[in-house]
Amino acid sequence: MTIGHTLLGLLESGPRHGYDLKRAFDERFGHDRPLHYGQVYSTMSRLLKNGLVEVDGIEPGGGPERKRYAITDAGITDVGGWLATPEKPEPYLQSTLYTKVVLALLTGRDAAELLDVQRAEHLRLMRELTRRKKGGDLADQLICDHALFHLEADLRWLELTAARLGKLAAEVRA
Repeated sequence: MTIGHTLLGLLESGPRHGYDLKRAFDERFGHDRPLHYGQVYSTMSRLLKNGLVEVDGIEPGGGPERKRYAITDAGITDVGGWLATPEKPEPYLQSTLYTKVVLALLTGRDAAELLDVQRAEHLRLMRELTRRKKGGDLADQLICDHALFHLEADLRWLELTAARLGKLAAEVRA
């Protein structure tokens, strides 16, 4: 996710201070990875420099002055282009898990045990996401479903790899 585009999208509903942007971001998108204030202000500085936002007002505060940012027409166009551009599917052709399996086979370690441990970790995370999904709102349910579907695909791969481990061992040791 592009933080800049997300902050621009949040500004389309009206001008906001950096603090308000951080709070809105964290509420909608940052459940697992909230933004740091430094990320917000460095991103807003870059967007300002690029003409995608403008300072709509400055208010004195207890500390530094509080800038209120507004999206520009160029920013609206930029967000629209970003939203209309499909994301590149990630084929995961360089999987760390695959590398570990091959290295375990090459070094004489127990690749089946590695797969079993990984399967257990995937199942643990799936149970945690399922609990979170049951107690969450629709947005949280959708993001949990996204993660669960990816974990299910990984589990299918783990099972397939376990079934083909003997053949893979012969190929990598040849």
